[in-house]
Amino acid sequence: MRTTNDRPPEDLTARARIRDAALAEFAERGFKGATMKAVADAAGVSVGLVQHHFGSKEGLREACDAHVHDTILGAAGQVQDGADVTPELIGGMYEASELSVRYLARALVEGSPVAAALFDEGADAAERFFTESWPDEFPPGEAKVRERAAVMSAMHLGTIVLHEHLSRRFGTDTLRRTNLVRVSMALADVYAHVGEWIAAGPGSQVHQAVADHHMKEHPHD
Repeated sequence: MRTTNDRPPEDLTARARIRDAALAEFAERGFKGATMKAVADAAGVSVGLVQHHFGSKEGLREACDAHVHDTILGAAGQVQDGADVTPELIGGMYEASELSVRYLARALVEGSPVAAALFDEGADAAERFFTESWPDEFPPGEAKVRERAAVMSAMHLGTIVLHEHLSRRFGTDTLRRTNLVRVSMALADVYAHVGEWIAAGPGSQVHQAVADHHMKEHPHD
């Protein structure tokens, strides 16, 4: 598994250093607040070299968007494609993703194109998960499937958008590489225990009451 500390030779370049500096600068200051000079200073290069590689601040953001998109979806894809899920695989995913996740946290708030793309692709993956796991309950193409998949995507990305509140409650920065796994574990536990609660007792009654109310309000769904 490749990590930020184990890059291939082609990534140990001035261009990659500039990109990583830009990821951090955009994450901290946003697109409007970030400057080419600050990125150049952080990367230890001249503004001219930044312009040589990326042209403009917009070009720099586009490169960051592409890198974040590939990093996050690449990590998720290894699990979805049936890779052997080992502690080393999980650790490498978090190691490679920290800068990208911090960038994404800001991008989701600012409405960057990469944020919309990752939300939609996450929702698409959730749709496939529902339709393949429970085809009778979630037939492909139904609004019910799209809505639940969108909510699932929002739940996961919400932990990134609201990271300052999460960090306050966790007592530590939840976007740090060493803490990202704690959020994932918390989500997994929430899914497992809420699933148990809904399957029996009061949870089942609440679920049925919500479903009955929906049918009353939307009888043709």
